[in-house]
Amino acid sequence: MIRYALHCAKGHDFESWFQDSSAFDKQAKRGLIACPHCGSAKVEKAIMAPRISTSKRKSAPREASMPAILPEAAPADLLMSAQDQMLRAKLKEIRDHITANAENVGETFPDQARKMHHGEIEHRPIYGQSTPVETRALIEEGVEILPLPVLPDERN
Repeated sequence: MIRYALHCAKGHDFESWFQDSSAFDKQAKRGLIACPHCGSAKVEKAIMAPRISTSKRKSAPREASMPAILPEAAPADLLMSAQDQMLRAKLKEIRDHITANAENVGETFPDQARKMHHGEIEHRPIYGQSTPVETRALIEEGVEILPLPVLPDERN
């Protein structure tokens, strides 16, 4: 692992770890490195003195001698481009709006959606679970349904 001092186009300085020296170049070229302060994907390596450890010098444990870096963004966000971060935020906003303004009917979702489609019950905003087979059947019947956006960090 290698730690680089980085500098964004808006003047923010920060540090990040990479698997090796070519990992930074690959990620920067793809726009996957973003400033944790402003989200800018225009990031360059800053001038940095190498850290050399000798056996003669006895100091505090390595973890204590390194500065603590706590970026404002989650680690997964640091690997995403600014555009991907905005998309993720919008998907989360949509999901939060739906769950706040619709009724969670759980596993009865297919039956409730079908009854609303056929006019057996009053239409209202709902969400819930359905199996792939149930979902396919609803779509084939013409019931308009959409999956709730799920973000990768919500699955872990």
